[in-house]
Amino acid sequence: MSDPNPLVFTSPAAVPFGSLFDRFAEHAAARPDQLALDDGELALTWAEMADRVERIAARLQADGLERGQAVALIGTSDTRFALAFLAAIRAGGCAAPLTASAAPEQLAAMAADTGAMHLFLDPAKAAELDGQQFPELTRVHLDAELDAWMAPPGTRAAAHVPEEADPACIIYSSGTTGVPKGIVQSHAMRWRNVFGRMKGLFDPAARTLISTPLYSNTTLAAFVPTVFTGGTVLLMRKFDALGWLQRAQNERATHTMLVPVQYQRLLAHPQFDSFDLSAMKLKLCTSAPFAAELKQDATRRFPGVLLEIYGMTEGGAAAQLDVRAHPDKLHTVGKTVPGSEFRTISAEGEVLPEGVVGELIGRSSTMMSGYRNRPDLTEAGYWYDPVDGSRWQRTGDLGRIDEDGFIELVGRSKDMINSGGFNIYPIDLETALLRDPRVAEAAVVGAPSEQWGETPVAFVVLQPGADPAAGEDIRSEANARLGRTQRISALHVIAEMPRNQIGKVMRSELRELL
Repeated sequence: MSDPNPLVFTSPAAVPFGSLFDRFAEHAAARPDQLALDDGELALTWAEMADRVERIAARLQADGLERGQAVALIGTSDTRFALAFLAAIRAGGCAAPLTASAAPEQLAAMAADTGAMHLFLDPAKAAELDGQQFPELTRVHLDAELDAWMAPPGTRAAAHVPEEADPACIIYSSGTTGVPKGIVQSHAMRWRNVFGRMKGLFDPAARTLISTPLYSNTTLAAFVPTVFTGGTVLLMRKFDALGWLQRAQNERATHTMLVPVQYQRLLAHPQFDSFDLSAMKLKLCTSAPFAAELKQDATRRFPGVLLEIYGMTEGGAAAQLDVRAHPDKLHTVGKTVPGSEFRTISAEGEVLPEGVVGELIGRSSTMMSGYRNRPDLTEAGYWYDPVDGSRWQRTGDLGRIDEDGFIELVGRSKDMINSGGFNIYPIDLETALLRDPRVAEAAVVGAPSEQWGETPVAFVVLQPGADPAAGEDIRSEANARLGRTQRISALHVIAEMPRNQIGKVMRSELRELL
């Protein structure tokens, strides 16, 4: 049964374009004394935040920042990082947060790729790098050095009126090998996300608790709408379940963005049900597979609407699942939002009928401008309709679209296992493993096989108290629930699932373990 009052979304394309920082200035004038940013150590009102953003932007302009030029950032989710991110855009440049967990060589390559002349750098990361990187950049530490570096109090940056195609951000993909690709997001893309796709979900009363890194588009999907609709952002430098619960209760958080593993850890915390989370209105989730049972548990025990978002940092299209409104569709990531369109295509590029598994492709008015300095990869990521020539973004995800328009994901095309000529989707095997009450987390990868070409191998993290010698029994019970061609050939019990900082399982590391 569907909820009689589901969330209603509008098409981003229908929203007239405007300046994000015109809205920003309006909020600073309307609510100067309202809390704007608080990382637990440095808290700023809207008046204080606006003043510092203007002063950093003015100094960037005085240093010669050009229109659309990137400003690189390496840091954690704290108040000064947020200020520098916003100031880069206010100055007329674009914010380029780099993946702080990347190797030093990758960071150097990303910084060079941005074309930045400035780097705002977390002091702890600077110490870790030992001053060996970025000699050509103007480096400013995100501590008291930033406070001294910015222009004097009361200084305002020169006016900047963005055009739709101007870059607002460069977000680097969370690749685990090589140099991540820089995804260029325009002002139009960011504007339509805030005032189109996310319209009505955030307002000045929002108190958004953020515990994922600000270099991730996952985080920005909650941070940017909160700021530019006049709310309050509560930042955590690093997630821990008890710390999150304490801040959510004590600071009456109303909104949050969490990845699935964070929901899992919060709900599993022995004190979860003792915390007062009644102020929570909206819980967002994206970036990784979200098990139906976990969605159900989060809806039952965790106050507020649970909204799952599916899409790419590159844009193209998006789907959203209002879990409360569609309890019979928890195995999906929801329906395509207005203004977006999804299809599935075969490996040969042919459009597939409803219900058939294929690669998901999408298009909308919120598509990236391209990969920074990589026109070859940009073009390789598109699919063109042979009938009308329209351009669609390839996702690399395999899925099916059901008769009601809901999208069910079955895995990544690169993770699909071909065993004896049969296609095996890891998610099906992982779902079978997670039905075992002894299993907390599961991931399946393909291992080379002389007989079959590839064969499925599972890695599991056990629930506390489970017998560490139960692996073979778990494998046997899962195989009893699977088809003959799907059966798991080996199972390894590991202490912790390797994940990146936004919760995605790093399957490349699991393959290395083999």
